[in-house]
Amino acid sequence: QVELVESGGRLVQAGESLRLSCAASGRAFSTYAKGWFRQAPGKEREFVAGINWNGDTTTYADSVKGRFSISRDNAQATVYLDMNSLKVEDTGVYFCAARDGGSVYRGRVDYPYWGQGTQVTVSS
Repeated sequence: QVELVESGGRLVQAGESLRLSCAASGRAFSTYAKGWFRQAPGKEREFVAGINWNGDTTTYADSVKGRFSISRDNAQATVYLDMNSLKVEDTGVYFCAARDGGSVYRGRVDYPYWGQGTQVTVSS
């Protein structure tokens, strides 16, 4: 079993930066691929960024490419999402997800383990 706890979400102004963290507990964190998803009010949960088991492969949604960066520290069992140049449309609940395969995927169905989410609100 893998437990994921997100933190770092808060209210920020457009243009500011924010770092989200996802701390994992349980087995085999270092071999699991990780992903960040977000869900805005009234919308489907969407893929934001993903990272493979050792961090040498990352992928991003087009809407955040060049602004967001995903990274991981396997020694600390933590994955991060650095968000820069935040926009109002980045507002939503951000979820950390994990899958017990080393490769990174972009689909919600590919991730069996989820955190409870952290709220990010970007005001204009």
